[in-house]
Amino acid sequence: MILGLSTNAFTLLHVVLSLIGIITGFVFLFSLIANKFLTHFAWIFLGSTTLTSLTGFAYPNTHITPGIFIGILSMVVLVPAFLALYAFHLTRGWRLTFIITAVLADYFNVFVLFVQLFKHVPFLIGLNAAQSKTATNIINPVVLLFFLWLILVIADKFKSHSI
Repeated sequence: MILGLSTNAFTLLHVVLSLIGIITGFVFLFSLIANKFLTHFAWIFLGSTTLTSLTGFAYPNTHITPGIFIGILSMVVLVPAFLALYAFHLTRGWRLTFIITAVLADYFNVFVLFVQLFKHVPFLIGLNAAQSKTATNIINPVVLLFFLWLILVIADKFKSHSI
């Protein structure tokens, strides 16, 4: 039992929150490229991503796991994202701070998604084993480059929107 839920139910909640964060994150980030600010998607993205990290911390562990480390990194980037958006309203340098931290928060969710897929999906487990982890060694840098590209594009396109 974790927080009153069976481990399976809690895991389902954690996964659903993560998927909501990833999907709304992509919708929100790509809306910024179109110089639109979808306020509700921002709120859902940041909230579900925060809850994903917090629920990840609730799993019983005796040591810091890679998942906990990613959760900590996610929380580290979410704090300035919330501050940039809700306290500083994307003024001056806070706009770029928000873009970088929001994209990184979504990247951490997607990174964990790929790790979990290669850990639990039989085809991907076999592919990874057959290639001596080549698949994850190729996919992880490609995903990172995609999100770095997103930071650059959003920073260029989302220049003058006020919320």
